[in-house]
Amino acid sequence: MRLLLIEDETALLDLVQRSLARAGFTVDVAGTAEAARDALAASRFDAMVLDLGLPDEDGLTVLRELRGKRDSTPVLILTARDGVDDRVAGLNSGADDYLLKPFAVDELIARLKALLRRPNGALGVVLEAGNISFDTIGRTVTIDGRALPLTAREMALLENLLRRVGRVVPKRHLEERIYGFDDEVTPNSLEVLLHRLRRKLTGNGFSGEIHTVRGVGYLLAEAAA
Repeated sequence: MRLLLIEDETALLDLVQRSLARAGFTVDVAGTAEAARDALAASRFDAMVLDLGLPDEDGLTVLRELRGKRDSTPVLILTARDGVDDRVAGLNSGADDYLLKPFAVDELIARLKALLRRPNGALGVVLEAGNISFDTIGRTVTIDGRALPLTAREMALLENLLRRVGRVVPKRHLEERIYGFDDEVTPNSLEVLLHRLRRKLTGNGFSGEIHTVRGVGYLLAEAAA
């Protein structure tokens, strides 16, 4: 799951970014409205966390522009503005949820997961193929009921393949969903990650297989009947 965090307070930004990464999100950050626009133009996100008090513009401007383009990406507003009128303005501008500063990071994560469990959201289902099962809420993977420990990126790769089981997933799509703008990505980073994932799946008895479609991408296939 890829998340855009729009916040200009450095200390808060670092804390929230680390916490979200531990919760399984790929997190990109923007400290200004202009940087947020650039990020939104460059990639698609599963959700946004938006601070209203940005240094160059009000965050509501970014939100209104987003909704004006009929972009339904879930948006959770973070702000120190605690007036009812402020909350109403945010919700009326298209926000999906509202969290006042100061806040507990665990609550922020819980609210994001709640947004992503809504219809057409990124969470809320158990993905299965053959004898593997991926709980998208608890972020756990099992093979024949046995827990399979995976790194955050291995889990992100597996999730994206499971969401399109039986279909080729383009390499570029996987790179966009797994890596953030600031991640160091070499031409073979995805191949190395895939090799590690394949080894873990095979070593733990996965009944399916991940195929490489040269020049296109990868396909996760269930075992033939």
